[in-house]
Amino acid sequence: MSHANAALTPRARLKVAQLVVDQGVPIREVAARFQCSWPTVKRWASRYAAGQPPTDRSSRPHTSPAKTPAATTKRIVSLRLRKRIGPVQLAALTGVAPSTEHRVLRRCHISRLSYLDRATGDPVRSYEHPRPGAMIHVDVKKLGNIPDGGGWRFVGRAQGIRNRARTKGKPKNRHHNPKMGYAFVHSVIDDHSRVAYAEIHDDETAATAVTVLRRSVIWFADRGVTVERVLSDNGAAYVSHLWRDTCAELRIKHSRTRPRRPQTNGKIERFHRTLADGWGYARCYVSEAERRAALSAWLHTYNHHRPHTAIGNKPPITRLINLPGQYN
Repeated sequence: MSHANAALTPRARLKVAQLVVDQGVPIREVAARFQCSWPTVKRWASRYAAGQPPTDRSSRPHTSPAKTPAATTKRIVSLRLRKRIGPVQLAALTGVAPSTEHRVLRRCHISRLSYLDRATGDPVRSYEHPRPGAMIHVDVKKLGNIPDGGGWRFVGRAQGIRNRARTKGKPKNRHHNPKMGYAFVHSVIDDHSRVAYAEIHDDETAATAVTVLRRSVIWFADRGVTVERVLSDNGAAYVSHLWRDTCAELRIKHSRTRPRRPQTNGKIERFHRTLADGWGYARCYVSEAERRAALSAWLHTYNHHRPHTAIGNKPPITRLINLPGQYN
């Protein structure tokens, strides 16, 4: 690739070569016209005459005698994947300098432990579908409801217990009380754009999951996105006949992750972590109703304003097309 101050671009090189070879203009005259040296003109003319393109050649040497042997590289990668150790520890096992170990790990794209799956040690393979709606991810995030007065995370465990005890309407079975039980956040996220849709319910039954799916499909359709496929885990709601029949009715292909492999649904798992940090436990809510009311505003910020590192530090909504008013 030509540097910023290059006198000749590939197009200009071609013109220089044609003047010398095809039209017979003297090399020195062409060099003066294009304000470059005569060896430069001669070089591009010679390559043009030989049928070679007027582009830069690679500066990589033809041979690298000091390159780390393939067997050593293979052993370094194998130890990294199995033991999850760093360059210094690898150097002690392989007899190669730590700087060489690090260079090999970088070349193999495993220089950071975050690039490896925690459970298996295999390199993390990221993927992204080519267009909005080609796949959506669905899952449920379970959060404990906040008692009136605030939860223990902000007011302390002792005060949190007192607030929970004083919350009105507490029945004997806390799991059936909207205030003292759990909030189930049913989330839907588009694989390509990372645009998210979410609703809060008091259960995670198949009937509720199906209702959320139907509304999310309509919500995405209003933004010009046609849902083609949905990926879920193996939760009871997603293996039910009701879910299967609904997907067939909506003409959506349903896929499930491999058992005990949440990494396959990693985009929505990561979204739930962001949701918990940015909304669920972001501040001291004095009641569950206050937290639930704040979800809509947080989702708008996430979709329309919050930069997303996986899509070039732009908000997810920028990856959707044909939005109302987008080209006004």
